[in-house]
Amino acid sequence: MTTAIDPHSLLMLARSRHPADRERLLEDMVDYCGQAELDDLNAPAMREMIGSLFMTLVAEAERDIRRRLAEKIAPAPWAPQALINVLALDDIEIAAPVISASPVLQDHDLIRLLVESTLDHQIAIARRGRLSSPVIEAILKQEEPAVLTALAGNDTADISRSAMEKLVDHSRRVAAMRSPLARHPRLSSDLAQRLYLWVGQSLRSALVGRFRLDPAALDAELALAVREAHAAVDGMPPIQTRQEAERESMEARLVEKLAEGGQLKPSYLLRALRERRLSLFVAAIARLGCFEPDHIRRAINSEHPELLALACAAIGVDRGAFPTILEAVRELNNGRPGGGDEGIRRAGGAFGHFKADIAGMAFRQAVKSV
Repeated sequence: MTTAIDPHSLLMLARSRHPADRERLLEDMVDYCGQAELDDLNAPAMREMIGSLFMTLVAEAERDIRRRLAEKIAPAPWAPQALINVLALDDIEIAAPVISASPVLQDHDLIRLLVESTLDHQIAIARRGRLSSPVIEAILKQEEPAVLTALAGNDTADISRSAMEKLVDHSRRVAAMRSPLARHPRLSSDLAQRLYLWVGQSLRSALVGRFRLDPAALDAELALAVREAHAAVDGMPPIQTRQEAERESMEARLVEKLAEGGQLKPSYLLRALRERRLSLFVAAIARLGCFEPDHIRRAINSEHPELLALACAAIGVDRGAFPTILEAVRELNNGRPGGGDEGIRRAGGAFGHFKADIAGMAFRQAVKSV
């Protein structure tokens, strides 16, 4: 290996909160790894150091830096797996390049993401190039219309005969799937006949021209299908929409991954609030203090800001930082927790001369009465 690296200086940059230092660290690390030999990067000590540096950077980095990192590191085969999985669970504009291009993401990672992530993330997975059969089957089992539509438009996916049959069947209720399926290179003649029954006139003409179908016979079958559809429409289940709980669940998993990597710290709370992600703030403070997320939600929806102050004191938040946290929470939560200026004064008492575990016990006891 010819590229020199100073681990101590890079660690100092990683721990710095100055945006310029983080920018420099990002450039230095990506450039170094891009120039180094793959065998050197796969050495256990080097892998551990690189993984630690990148995770430290991501844990407290601003959104724009995380986005740039995701774009640079997405195609890299040397990228640390833990880092790639954390980026894949970030906001979609950060996660998208990683989901689309990272060779580090294996089938089991993508299948897990389908369960843990938001609808936008699932759509990005369905559009990933050369998608494998196991991931396609997982998408089909979920039966999410928008994700199925994205898969229908993915010409490079390894869609089997049985998977294509399922897609065509789903297109009966999901109109957006019909046009990409009609153009799909893996559509067969017999499946084209089935698709013909529920597409518009322009797509029927395209299918007839492509597969040399018999329009007269198909139109007769279409008339029968229309009668059946009218008879069954009252019994068709409504398409379920995604709820806010989906995002909260994904954020809880992201926080858990950061905690497992030793990168979840009280300073992460301010990052979540700066990005206007109140549910991420709740998940982070709950994990840091081993609190119930519902107890944190009770505290921030109450008229008692001292409850939030106790929770913050229990996880080591500095007293001087609390007013900033309280102001940001109120801004994102319709003025709650209430209590006005008097509440701020009471909240200051939570940062007394007692240990963090005492503050935690006091929070758990007090929040039960809210």
